[in-house]
Amino acid sequence: MRQKIVRLVLVGGVLVLAMLLLLATCAGGEKSSGEPKKRAEKATVPVTRLTVPSVFETKRGWELIGTSPDYALSRTTGTLAYLVRVSDTRYQLQTIDSETGEAGWHGESWRPPSAQHFPRLLLVTADDHEYYVTWSYGNVGENALTPADTIVSLDFYDVRDGSRRRVEVPWNAVPTVSATGPGVLISDGRTNSAVIDPSTGRVSQVTAPGLKYPKGCTTCKQLTEVRGLTQKGLLVSGSKEFWVQGGWFSRDVAPKGTDRLSGIPTSVLPGLILAKWHLAKGAKRAATHDLWTVHDLETGKPLASVECSKPAIKPGQYPQLVAAPSGNFLVAGPLAFDLLTKRGFCFEGADGTKPLTLASVNDEGIAYGAANARNAADALAGGGTPVAVAVRSGTTGALPSNQRIPGAVTSDGVGLFRWTDEKDRPHLIGYPSAR
Repeated sequence: MRQKIVRLVLVGGVLVLAMLLLLATCAGGEKSSGEPKKRAEKATVPVTRLTVPSVFETKRGWELIGTSPDYALSRTTGTLAYLVRVSDTRYQLQTIDSETGEAGWHGESWRPPSAQHFPRLLLVTADDHEYYVTWSYGNVGENALTPADTIVSLDFYDVRDGSRRRVEVPWNAVPTVSATGPGVLISDGRTNSAVIDPSTGRVSQVTAPGLKYPKGCTTCKQLTEVRGLTQKGLLVSGSKEFWVQGGWFSRDVAPKGTDRLSGIPTSVLPGLILAKWHLAKGAKRAATHDLWTVHDLETGKPLASVECSKPAIKPGQYPQLVAAPSGNFLVAGPLAFDLLTKRGFCFEGADGTKPLTLASVNDEGIAYGAANARNAADALAGGGTPVAVAVRSGTTGALPSNQRIPGAVTSDGVGLFRWTDEKDRPHLIGYPSAR
């Protein structure tokens, strides 16, 4: 398969560096001219019947063995993409119909710069068009010796037919790669970032001076971090406030009853952001509770809020926001939100102890998680006591202790479950909902 690679080679010299960074901003990759092959075989018939909530039928469905830890679901085509290892150093992106398990297109195999581990997998939407994105970070060549020889290598696959575009971006720090807006964002966890347009491959570099700090914000240049991408620009946070580059500012959209200068973004999804706010001074529970609010990412408008106890010790990582396929229901750790009714729930004991950890939610507003689990990953691995929550009413119900909970539920009602067999092979199983 023929393809042109966008590669930026950084060498010494200020002039050369400036010229090549300009090239990175303007250059785009060329799509592969060949068509990906359609696999004739179907995903394997499930040979494993796990103990799962009764709403899922374990007699039907599909099963995949040895796939990547990541998978991505297309909202427009209903396909599920995943990676497989085809040799010690080469990988391949494959797809199936998430409802039937029927095999779809697959790309050509390739060798990422870091071949020891599976590349990561994302879904990005630009101009209402979806792309699967694989990315890996590592050295350009076997003899690479300097930071200038390290790159983030990305492949963009059209979800409809699998046509591929490759983009390679020089990067001399461990990258954070996300797809919350109309492009893929690479960040160094601080103020430097690059944005890639999936339709053209164009790379736009952004450094600290280009973040457009809000006037009068003394904390915006403290602990500054690029958090996500919106239609208007980058989402950026300081030590106590956050803003969208050239767009809205957190103190102007603070929920009622909060300290307007206390917002901290904790998790970002396409179109949505979860933020933690201190209650206003003098509020009854200001010393013991915070307000958690889901905001519209493009406007900053608060969509739903709930108070929850402050942790005794600040977490190293805040719970990550997870959305139902429709986007109407959200969960994050002990938090759940119904955006249709604009209600939020915090599932914890009256004294703030023993909170639930919610890991997935479907389009009917049924969330799955566990009590006494360390985090969502622990709940999905069988830690704690499994529970189901009706987000619309805020009611909870314990599940049998031996049941596994789904890592996700598709728009067609297929629950996705993971387990590892005695040969240490990962399995991904799709069980349809009972009808």
